[in-house]
Amino acid sequence: MGWSEILEAIEPLEDAPFDAALVAAMEARAGARPLGALRFATPTFKEYETSELSGCSKASFPAFSITGSACALNCEHCRTEILKPMIPALRPEDLDTRVRDLIALKGLSGFLLSGGSDRRNEIRYERFLPVIEGLKRDFPRLEIAVHSALLDAPRARALQDAGVDTVMLDVIGAEETIRDVYHLDRRVEDFEETLSHLCDTTMDVVPHVVIGLHFGRILGEARALDIVARHPVHSLVFVVIMPFHAAPGAFETPDPAEVGRIFLEGRARIADREVLLGCARPAGMHKRTVDAYAVMAGLDAIAFPADGAVELATRLGRPVERQTACCSMRESIDGAIERKGRATPCAA
Repeated sequence: MGWSEILEAIEPLEDAPFDAALVAAMEARAGARPLGALRFATPTFKEYETSELSGCSKASFPAFSITGSACALNCEHCRTEILKPMIPALRPEDLDTRVRDLIALKGLSGFLLSGGSDRRNEIRYERFLPVIEGLKRDFPRLEIAVHSALLDAPRARALQDAGVDTVMLDVIGAEETIRDVYHLDRRVEDFEETLSHLCDTTMDVVPHVVIGLHFGRILGEARALDIVARHPVHSLVFVVIMPFHAAPGAFETPDPAEVGRIFLEGRARIADREVLLGCARPAGMHKRTVDAYAVMAGLDAIAFPADGAVELATRLGRPVERQTACCSMRESIDGAIERKGRATPCAA
């Protein structure tokens, strides 16, 4: 049975608007490079449930914001909404207390640290680094991921020296997007320089490429992939712009087939490392279609998969794994996160 017929046989996908030529190209690519195992990540920083998977009630991997919902940029695509579901940790002692409490009460295995940017797209984590160092000293298996924003070499080394395990950075490939969407006076080269500084550390560096960041249009994604491909990153995460955070009418919704083509190109360009689909993307049928393209393109992990993704992976012969941590991290059998190893089912 060909892939188009398989898609038609999966009830949640039977009405999805798949591009037949793209599906055929993905099937041909898989014939030349067989698809491997696929992780489905359901980190506990948001509620989640589909007909195939449900979320985990155990708060094993939450997200903290050191600025609460405040951000000086107020970018067109986000307008601080992405920060609001995160747990506020405005003072270092707040972060320390909350993390230690969650370790004791909920079996916390790791967390994501983020925050709103200043006017230079920088996040000042310096006050929080002693807390990270103390947590890593007392809980060596605790895994810490950080959204770095832009930074210089000394600040990259400071994150490493404090004990950060994984660092994430949005890589933007168009000057127009930096100016008009981020309201920022920086260059594309600033993002590549930051990526270079991060790759000079021992941290796992996981750049993110936001598809459709320029008001829903495809602009700069190819250049962003060029940048990522030039550096020894740990893995690449794709996310898709979510227009419902923006002002009404400001953003288009990217065509799912265009998104799928970028998945296929990214899989080819970053062939020797993991390529992942992260948390952010439009909901509904768009998400079902995009997630199916991610399965067929050979991406290695999908966060919060839509209905149909698990069945499609199984029908295509891809072994399915499950984890409760951020998609860019791996969990071991006993629930602790590790960079290599198998994922573990959710344990309540």
